[in-house]
Amino acid sequence: MQGSLDLFAPPAAEPIAIGPDAWLLKGFASTQTDTLLATIGQLTQQAAFRHQVTPGGHAMASAQASCGTHGWVTDKRGYRYTTEDPLTAQPWPAMPSSFRELAVRAAAHVGFEGFDPQSCLINRYQTGAGMGLHQDKDEQDLAAPIVSVTLGAPITFLFGGMQRSDKPSRWLLEHGDVVVWGGVSRLFFHGVAPLGKKAVHPVTGAVRYNLTFRRVES
Repeated sequence: MQGSLDLFAPPAAEPIAIGPDAWLLKGFASTQTDTLLATIGQLTQQAAFRHQVTPGGHAMASAQASCGTHGWVTDKRGYRYTTEDPLTAQPWPAMPSSFRELAVRAAAHVGFEGFDPQSCLINRYQTGAGMGLHQDKDEQDLAAPIVSVTLGAPITFLFGGMQRSDKPSRWLLEHGDVVVWGGVSRLFFHGVAPLGKKAVHPVTGAVRYNLTFRRVES
């Protein structure tokens, strides 16, 4: 049954190369989706979703929360990681073992052995919400890969190059898909197109969740 651990589930599809040292793993998390969604609900009771504001004063389209030893935040002071949730002044919720094990397993599956994520940023996209092309460069450790998990409604992932002007390739991400990139592609620009009006999933409705795992400090 989808969402529960199943020792007899078929193996995930072969990795699809979307760039140098960058891979799309179709359905890689498909046997864990129910657990992951339930855990998101538990985590966001401790660290609520919020629409953070960029240094330029613009509210982000996606609502965000974090778990792990470090959480990613943005405000008028800039983009950065903190060890405490600014809304509660409490440490971010610990990263659940189900999250960590999935990220480590996905990274190892495409050759990034020894990945030890310190932060998981949880994005919630609703109809019309997207994220423009950007680089993940707020981390001290750029040698570690990034692992991104899609849950819920399908969305189009944009994967570009080292320049913002590089034309990105487009990849449909569906419930349970995982993207891993690092090495040559670690600082490639990437984003997601706005969630379409007809994009829905039987469990989450017109909502897509994204788990992004990163190593923050060396």
